[in-house]
Amino acid sequence: MRELRLALPKGRILDDALLLLKEQGYPLPEEIADTRKLLLAVPEAGLELILAKPMDVPTYVEYGVADVGIVGKDVLMEVERDVYELLDLGISPCRLSVAGLPEPAPSAGLMRRVATKYPNVAERYFRDKGEQVEIIHLNGSIELAPILGLADRIVDIVSTGRTLKENGLVELEPIAPITSRLIANRSSYRLRGKIFQELIDRLGGERR
Repeated sequence: MRELRLALPKGRILDDALLLLKEQGYPLPEEIADTRKLLLAVPEAGLELILAKPMDVPTYVEYGVADVGIVGKDVLMEVERDVYELLDLGISPCRLSVAGLPEPAPSAGLMRRVATKYPNVAERYFRDKGEQVEIIHLNGSIELAPILGLADRIVDIVSTGRTLKENGLVELEPIAPITSRLIANRSSYRLRGKIFQELIDRLGGERR
């Protein structure tokens, strides 16, 4: 039987995910975080690793090219892929929040604009509050939007709040606490239940 194929997100979660795997006895090479390879076989760990953009991890898992993945809850909230969410790993904690300038300029009766790389989350959040907003989808440096007058508010990940503070912004409304989750392809989970259960138990079965 082939190795379990695990999709990992490049970026802020990767180091925490690799550390967790190593702590639970998976013999992973030290250079994974620095490699330019996107597909790495680690037969001694029974794993094949895919290093992907965070937003792509649930897609790889849903379509079965990865059996299992580690991804932030923020991504799952945004993309809503058809996968099993097996376990809250409790790593890379942060929160998804609304932020902006302490004293935003008045919108002069116009619909407020919200910049974010989470357009679906933001749209649902403000709709549920009964607020009509214009969502502007950005892919990075979201903090620039209120500074340059592109948007009144942003919706983004907040960890320490340092980036907001250094750019003159403040956290206004928390939307949801975020941690990293273990997700699985539905067919793979049904066919390879024993190996999945071993993975769940090793990575934190007490948190199920």
